Amino acid sequence: MIRALGYNRGMTRVLRSPADLTPADLRALYDNFDSPIAKLDCGEKCEPHNPNGKPFCCDICHAIPAAYKSEWTYFKATTDLWHAYRGDECDASRDADAGRAVRDSDIPSGMTLLACLGPDRCQRDYRTLSCRAFPFFPYISSDYRFLGLACEWEFESTCWVISNLSAVTDRYRAEFLRTFDFLLANFDKVFEDYVTHSERLRADYSSRRKRFPLLHRNGHAYLVSPRSERVTRVDVKSLPRFGFYR
Repeated sequence: MIRALGYNRGMTRVLRSPADLTPADLRALYDNFDSPIAKLDCGEKCEPHNPNGKPFCCDICHAIPAAYKSEWTYFKATTDLWHAYRGDECDASRDADAGRAVRDSDIPSGMTLLACLGPDRCQRDYRTLSCRAFPFFPYISSDYRFLGLACEWEFESTCWVISNLSAVTDRYRAEFLRTFDFLLANFDKVFEDYVTHSERLRADYSSRRKRFPLLHRNGHAYLVSPRSERVTRVDVKSLPRFGFYR
Protein backbone atom coordinates (compact mmCIF):
# COMPACT_ATOMS: atom_id res chain seq x y z
CA MET A 1 0.00 0.00 0.00
CA ILE A 2 1.47 3.36 -1.02
CA ARG A 3 0.16 6.80 -0.15
CA ALA A 4 1.35 10.34 -0.68
CA LEU A 5 2.62 11.86 2.55
CA GLY A 6 -0.38 13.34 4.33
CA TYR A 7 1.65 15.61 6.59
CA ASN A 8 3.24 17.40 3.65
CA ARG A 9 0.31 18.01 1.38
CA GLY A 10 2.25 19.76 -1.34
CA MET A 11 4.33 16.69 -2.05
CA THR A 12 3.70 14.34 -4.94
CA ARG A 13 6.19 11.57 -4.15
CA VAL A 14 5.12 8.26 -2.67
CA LEU A 15 6.45 6.35 0.31
CA ARG A 16 7.15 2.63 0.43
CA SER A 17 8.76 2.25 3.85
CA PRO A 18 9.69 4.43 6.84
CA ALA A 19 13.19 4.58 5.32
CA ASP A 20 11.69 6.97 2.75
CA LEU A 21 10.82 9.53 5.43
CA THR A 22 12.94 12.65 5.04
CA PRO A 23 14.02 14.93 7.91
CA ALA A 24 11.18 17.28 6.95
CA ASP A 25 8.70 14.40 7.03
CA LEU A 26 9.90 13.30 10.45
CA ARG A 27 9.84 16.83 11.81
CA ALA A 28 6.23 17.14 10.68
CA LEU A 29 5.35 13.83 12.36
CA TYR A 30 7.06 14.87 15.58
CA ASP A 31 5.45 18.31 15.64
CA ASN A 32 2.02 16.73 15.24
CA PHE A 33 2.66 14.13 17.97
CA ASP A 34 4.11 16.33 20.70
CA SER A 35 1.47 16.65 23.43
CA PRO A 36 2.20 15.28 26.90
CA ILE A 37 0.43 12.03 27.66
CA ALA A 38 -1.13 13.50 30.82
CA LYS A 39 -1.55 16.88 32.49
CA LEU A 40 0.92 15.83 35.18
CA ASP A 41 4.47 14.52 34.90
CA CYS A 42 3.89 10.77 35.01
CA GLY A 43 7.62 10.19 35.48
CA GLU A 44 7.33 11.67 38.95
CA LYS A 45 4.77 8.97 39.77
CA CYS A 46 6.92 5.98 38.82
CA GLU A 47 10.40 7.28 39.58
CA PRO A 48 10.17 6.69 43.37
CA HIS A 49 9.60 2.97 42.70
CA ASN A 50 12.71 2.56 40.55
CA PRO A 51 15.90 1.85 42.53
CA ASN A 52 17.82 3.61 39.75
CA GLY A 53 15.97 6.86 40.53
CA LYS A 54 14.61 7.42 37.02
CA PRO A 55 11.24 7.02 35.33
CA PHE A 56 11.12 3.40 34.17
CA CYS A 57 10.54 4.35 30.53
CA CYS A 58 13.62 6.61 30.57
CA ASP A 59 15.87 4.02 32.24
CA ILE A 60 17.97 2.03 29.79
CA CYS A 61 18.00 -0.83 32.32
CA HIS A 62 14.25 -1.20 31.80
CA ALA A 63 13.39 0.23 28.36
CA ILE A 64 15.45 0.33 25.19
CA PRO A 65 13.90 2.59 22.54
CA ALA A 66 13.63 1.42 18.95
CA ALA A 67 13.69 3.94 16.12
CA TYR A 68 13.18 3.76 12.41
CA LYS A 69 16.52 4.00 10.64
CA SER A 70 15.39 7.23 9.01
CA GLU A 71 14.92 8.66 12.51
CA TRP A 72 18.44 7.62 13.47
CA THR A 73 19.83 9.28 10.34
CA TYR A 74 17.94 12.46 11.23
CA PHE A 75 19.11 12.45 14.84
CA LYS A 76 22.77 11.92 13.95
CA ALA A 77 22.65 15.11 11.89
CA THR A 78 20.71 17.26 14.35
CA THR A 79 21.29 16.28 17.99
CA ASP A 80 23.73 14.68 20.41
CA LEU A 81 20.89 13.13 22.42
CA TRP A 82 21.14 9.62 20.95
CA HIS A 83 23.72 6.97 20.22
CA ALA A 84 23.41 3.44 18.87
CA TYR A 85 22.64 1.03 21.70
CA ARG A 86 25.79 -0.89 22.64
CA GLY A 87 24.47 -3.12 25.41
CA ASP A 88 26.74 -1.78 28.14
CA GLU A 89 24.76 1.34 29.08
CA CYS A 90 22.99 -0.19 32.07
CA ASP A 91 25.18 0.05 35.17
CA ALA A 92 22.79 -2.11 37.20
CA SER A 93 23.24 -5.47 35.50
CA ARG A 94 20.80 -7.18 37.83
CA ASP A 95 18.04 -5.07 36.25
CA ALA A 96 19.03 -5.53 32.62
CA ASP A 97 16.11 -7.82 31.83
CA ALA A 98 13.54 -6.12 34.06
CA GLY A 99 11.41 -5.10 31.10
CA ARG A 100 12.28 -3.50 27.81
CA ALA A 101 10.37 -1.51 25.23
CA VAL A 102 11.60 -3.81 22.47
CA ARG A 103 13.61 -6.97 22.96
CA ASP A 104 16.59 -7.51 20.66
CA SER A 105 14.98 -10.50 18.96
CA ASP A 106 11.81 -8.52 18.27
CA ILE A 107 13.32 -5.57 16.42
CA PRO A 108 11.48 -5.27 13.10
CA SER A 109 13.52 -4.79 9.96
CA GLY A 110 14.07 -1.12 9.31
CA MET A 111 14.44 -0.28 13.00
CA THR A 112 17.42 0.05 15.30
CA LEU A 113 17.95 0.23 19.06
CA LEU A 114 19.12 3.54 20.52
CA ALA A 115 20.17 4.88 23.90
CA CYS A 116 19.86 8.49 25.04
CA LEU A 117 21.68 10.78 27.48
CA GLY A 118 19.05 10.11 30.14
CA PRO A 119 15.95 11.89 31.45
CA ASP A 120 17.89 14.77 33.01
CA ARG A 121 19.24 15.71 29.58
CA CYS A 122 16.17 14.91 27.48
CA GLN A 123 15.54 17.04 24.40
CA ARG A 124 11.82 16.59 23.94
CA ASP A 125 11.81 17.86 20.37
CA TYR A 126 14.04 14.93 19.44
CA ARG A 127 12.16 12.08 21.06
CA THR A 128 11.64 9.02 18.86
CA LEU A 129 8.17 8.02 17.72
CA SER A 130 8.42 5.06 20.09
CA CYS A 131 9.13 7.41 23.01
CA ARG A 132 6.13 9.53 22.10
CA ALA A 133 3.88 6.47 21.84
CA PHE A 134 5.00 4.73 25.04
CA PRO A 135 3.36 2.98 26.87
CA PHE A 136 0.95 2.42 23.98
CA PHE A 137 0.96 0.76 20.60
CA PRO A 138 -1.73 0.68 17.89
CA TYR A 139 -3.96 -2.31 18.54
CA ILE A 140 -4.98 -4.26 15.43
CA SER A 141 -7.84 -6.76 15.72
CA SER A 142 -7.70 -10.19 14.07
CA ASP A 143 -9.87 -8.80 11.27
CA TYR A 144 -7.26 -6.09 10.66
CA ARG A 145 -8.92 -3.03 12.15
CA PHE A 146 -6.93 -0.39 14.01
CA LEU A 147 -9.18 -0.04 17.05
CA GLY A 148 -7.18 2.19 19.35
CA LEU A 149 -4.45 2.35 21.96
CA ALA A 150 -3.33 -0.83 23.75
CA CYS A 151 -0.71 -1.00 26.48
CA GLU A 152 2.76 -2.48 26.35
CA TRP A 153 1.89 -5.28 28.74
CA GLU A 154 5.47 -6.02 29.79
CA PHE A 155 5.40 -2.70 31.66
CA GLU A 156 2.16 -3.26 33.57
CA SER A 157 3.88 -3.51 36.94
CA THR A 158 6.11 -0.46 36.49
CA CYS A 159 4.31 2.13 34.33
CA TRP A 160 2.04 4.48 36.26
CA VAL A 161 0.08 5.44 33.14
CA ILE A 162 -1.03 1.85 32.47
CA SER A 163 -2.64 1.81 35.92
CA ASN A 164 -4.14 5.27 35.46
CA LEU A 165 -5.51 5.36 31.93
CA SER A 166 -8.02 8.02 32.93
CA ALA A 167 -5.08 10.46 33.05
CA VAL A 168 -4.44 10.16 29.30
CA THR A 169 -5.62 13.35 27.65
CA ASP A 170 -7.98 13.49 24.69
CA ARG A 171 -5.44 15.59 22.81
CA TYR A 172 -2.74 12.95 23.22
CA ARG A 173 -5.12 10.23 22.09
CA ALA A 174 -6.06 12.22 18.99
CA GLU A 175 -2.41 12.83 18.08
CA PHE A 176 -1.56 9.16 18.60
CA LEU A 177 -4.41 8.07 16.34
CA ARG A 178 -3.58 10.58 13.63
CA THR A 179 0.10 9.58 13.63
CA PHE A 180 -0.54 5.86 13.43
CA ASP A 181 -3.38 6.24 10.94
CA PHE A 182 -0.72 7.74 8.69
CA LEU A 183 1.98 5.15 9.40
CA LEU A 184 -0.32 2.13 9.15
CA ALA A 185 -1.98 3.34 5.95
CA ASN A 186 1.31 4.07 4.21
CA PHE A 187 3.54 1.20 5.24
CA ASP A 188 2.42 -2.41 4.95
CA LYS A 189 5.40 -3.67 6.97
CA VAL A 190 4.55 -1.36 9.88
CA PHE A 191 0.96 -2.60 9.78
CA GLU A 192 2.14 -6.23 9.74
CA ASP A 193 4.48 -5.61 12.67
CA TYR A 194 1.62 -4.27 14.79
CA VAL A 195 -0.66 -7.11 13.72
CA THR A 196 1.96 -9.48 15.15
CA HIS A 197 2.39 -7.40 18.30
CA SER A 198 -1.37 -7.36 18.83
CA GLU A 199 -1.45 -11.14 18.45
CA ARG A 200 1.21 -11.41 21.15
CA LEU A 201 -0.90 -9.20 23.42
CA ARG A 202 -3.93 -11.44 22.96
CA ALA A 203 -1.86 -14.57 23.56
CA ASP A 204 -0.40 -13.19 26.78
CA TYR A 205 -3.76 -12.18 28.22
CA SER A 206 -5.35 -15.41 27.05
CA SER A 207 -2.71 -17.38 28.96
CA ARG A 208 -3.60 -15.39 32.07
CA ARG A 209 -7.34 -15.67 31.44
CA LYS A 210 -7.73 -11.92 31.71
CA ARG A 211 -9.15 -9.16 29.56
CA PHE A 212 -6.92 -6.31 28.40
CA PRO A 213 -7.72 -2.59 28.43
CA LEU A 214 -8.19 -0.62 25.23
CA LEU A 215 -8.53 3.12 24.73
CA HIS A 216 -10.79 2.91 21.70
CA ARG A 217 -10.56 5.34 18.83
CA ASN A 218 -14.22 6.26 19.50
CA GLY A 219 -13.11 7.98 22.73
CA HIS A 220 -14.33 5.33 25.17
CA ALA A 221 -12.53 2.67 27.20
CA TYR A 222 -13.09 -1.05 26.85
CA LEU A 223 -11.98 -4.39 28.20
CA VAL A 224 -11.26 -6.87 25.42
CA SER A 225 -11.62 -10.63 25.77
CA PRO A 226 -8.43 -11.96 24.13
CA ARG A 227 -9.97 -15.12 22.64
CA SER A 228 -13.34 -13.93 21.37
CA GLU A 229 -12.20 -10.29 21.02
CA ARG A 230 -15.52 -9.24 22.49
CA VAL A 231 -15.29 -5.66 23.74
CA THR A 232 -17.07 -4.43 26.86
CA ARG A 233 -17.35 -0.72 27.45
CA VAL A 234 -16.25 0.34 30.93
CA ASP A 235 -15.62 3.47 32.95
CA VAL A 236 -11.96 4.28 32.31
CA LYS A 237 -11.49 4.89 36.03
CA SER A 238 -12.55 1.30 36.75
CA LEU A 239 -9.79 -0.28 34.67
CA PRO A 240 -7.37 -2.51 36.59
CA ARG A 241 -4.28 -1.27 38.37
CA PHE A 242 -1.03 -3.16 38.54
CA GLY A 243 2.15 -3.51 40.53
CA PHE A 244 3.08 -0.56 42.71
CA TYR A 245 -0.13 1.30 41.86
CA ARG A 246 -2.81 -1.08 43.13
